Amino acid sequence: MAMAFVATRVACGSGRIQRKAKGGETMIQRKGFTLIELLVVIAIIGILSTLAVVALNNARAKSRDAKRVADVKQVQTALELYFADQNGYPDEATVITLGDANNDTLSSGAGFAADVSGTTYMGQVPSAPTPPAGNTYSYESNATSSSSDYSIAFTLEGTTGGLSAGLNCATPSGITAATGAPAACPTW
Repeated sequence: MAMAFVATRVACGSGRIQRKAKGGETMIQRKGFTLIELLVVIAIIGILSTLAVVALNNARAKSRDAKRVADVKQVQTALELYFADQNGYPDEATVITLGDANNDTLSSGAGFAADVSGTTYMGQVPSAPTPPAGNTYSYESNATSSSSDYSIAFTLEGTTGGLSAGLNCATPSGITAATGAPAACPTW
């Protein structure tokens, strides 16, 4: 049996609308979402945000690796300019960390140093991006060959431009993956 409704509506605070039927009976219609529907929507939003965070972290790691390779190529270019003018690469007695407070410039009078002296080849030597912790650019020159060789060691988080994850080496002949067990850059 169909009931006819009176056109008046009474709104309740709970999102329900009460309608009075002609016979005096009250019918309640509910507006809104059920708890199950809300939980499903929240779960979908959670899954999508997790996927976005994972993709963002992968993009950040690739970005840091691209910066590392670009930094090392910049240092190599400055070293080649130094070599053309000085007939050798900067001679360092020990392995140094590039871009730290003591080795943040490259000039003709001081090599890698805190202060510029003579022709400046690199006014600001880049430091390696972090994470991972302890990631640095390490420079070593071959003192036995009248400074005609150098090696810059750096670490990549993933495979980038044909270079493998882990330790890689830049030398006058190019950038290659480190060899040996444990992996190491060339020593003279």
